Amino acid sequence: MMSPKVLVTGAGGFVGEALVFRLLRDGNYRPIAAVRGQTRLLGLCPIQSFDLLDEVRAPALEGVQIIVHAAARVHVMQEQAEDALAEFRRVNVDGTLRLARRAVNAGVKRFIFISSIKVNGEATTPGRPFIADDTPRPLDPYSVSKLEAELALMQLGRDSGMEIVVIRPSLVYGPGVKANFRSMMDWLDKGIPLPLGSIRNQRSLVSIANLVSLIVTCLDHPAAANQVFLVSDGVDLSTTQLLRHLSSALGRVAYLIPFPASLLTLFASLSGRRAIAQRVCSSLQVDINKNREILGWAPPVAMGKAMLQTARHYKDEKAK
Repeated sequence: MMSPKVLVTGAGGFVGEALVFRLLRDGNYRPIAAVRGQTRLLGLCPIQSFDLLDEVRAPALEGVQIIVHAAARVHVMQEQAEDALAEFRRVNVDGTLRLARRAVNAGVKRFIFISSIKVNGEATTPGRPFIADDTPRPLDPYSVSKLEAELALMQLGRDSGMEIVVIRPSLVYGPGVKANFRSMMDWLDKGIPLPLGSIRNQRSLVSIANLVSLIVTCLDHPAAANQVFLVSDGVDLSTTQLLRHLSSALGRVAYLIPFPASLLTLFASLSGRRAIAQRVCSSLQVDINKNREILGWAPPVAMGKAMLQTARHYKDEKAK
């Protein structure tokens, strides 16, 4: 019996690529990588050209049983579009629904949508984490578009019978991570003193290995159908603790200066960086008990091991 075909969109990105590599390694599914540009997956599995805004570059879905949709217009700190929400909707809502409708017509059984924890909101009260069934409170155009896509997909699933699974990751890190997480490693590796020595927030993170593990579980688990799942490593850290863990993994000393979070937020606001300070100082925790109860899933990779793998890859890259 042939193993099921799984189309992974955004397979040139951090999450999509990691998922395809995992599927190739396991051998239980036949991944098809849908990418917009160049990819390291060339020659390893079938490649399809795909752009959420281009109806001509639509992937062939013949024989595909499952779609994991990781392609998206992602959140950016300095938005350039005049109407950001309209741009996010064009890609994350309209493009997603166009693909999902084609999936229904092609007989795809399950559509897994990689959303964002920002759909739940931007912050939590310490000790009161988000849960999957909370009322969503998106606060920016990116998260609004992700919620709208979720709701439209769920309605399409009810109307068509195609199973929908929504996964909202917390901050994703791992070997090859970019953006803010990579910047933190740069600061620590250079020994730059940081005024972050007394931040007492609590934040959830998820390693790419644990996120991919949950996605793989959701590929065929009967109980995953038409559910929303949050995902993290199951361990929460303050920003100060995170920086110390990372510096230890990098083999560096973290020069963290104690500085009141309230003053840090004030100074950041005066310099136009309030949003960054809020992310550094606020809490954002997620509860993953639903994953355990419904799927029997728990994070297989300990955070400490994932941090070491991330730091090792970073150091190897720098040494090239």
